[in-house]
Amino acid sequence: MKNTVIIKSFQNGISVYLNGEIPFDELLGEVAFKFRESSNFFKDAKMAISFEGRRLSDEEERMLLNVICENSDLHIVCLVGKDEETNHNYLKAIQQLERHKEDGNEGQFYRGTLKNGQVLETESSIVVLGDVYPGSAIISTKDIVILGGLFGKAYAGGNGSGGHYVAALEMSPERLQIGDFKYKTTKQMKWSIRPKVQPKIAYIKDERVVMEPITKELLDDLPL
Repeated sequence: MKNTVIIKSFQNGISVYLNGEIPFDELLGEVAFKFRESSNFFKDAKMAISFEGRRLSDEEERMLLNVICENSDLHIVCLVGKDEETNHNYLKAIQQLERHKEDGNEGQFYRGTLKNGQVLETESSIVVLGDVYPGSAIISTKDIVILGGLFGKAYAGGNGSGGHYVAALEMSPERLQIGDFKYKTTKQMKWSIRPKVQPKIAYIKDERVVMEPITKELLDDLPL
């Protein structure tokens, strides 16, 4: 079907226009064909991707991303939205991750919010594009950057090393540990999703975890 799927490029990524009228199963087939046809053009490229023209559920987004990865050599580093400020943070996160890779460190992105009972575990540094709610946990053997609020549990430097950090745009963890060092939290107020806009970073200093406010340019100021 003509113009069912249209791929356009933007800075650091591509935008995929999806027909909003055809059945989703048919759309998946069209996306598979389009990216298979363009596989040589996208070979081994690392890009952000956005979907437009159709309202998608989280499951549909995952299915589309899987189809694209299966039918091309494109490396999708994150899925961006239309919100200008959010996109700005996404692109900064991409640039930060690339700097990590240039230094020989692997990293990954997770788009979404961790809710009660969910646990996300990785052996690489991770950038979370969302919040970590109370009752959930994120575990990394390296560093954790949260472009949202940390209200649950975070464990960085899971290999026992204290030379790692946890950073978030809002920091109010239930529990926080870096390497073998635990952060001693004070009595917490009732958790609220109201943004406090108080970026902070937790790291090891003098054999203990300290938490300090950081500037608005969160990702630019993180110690690498």
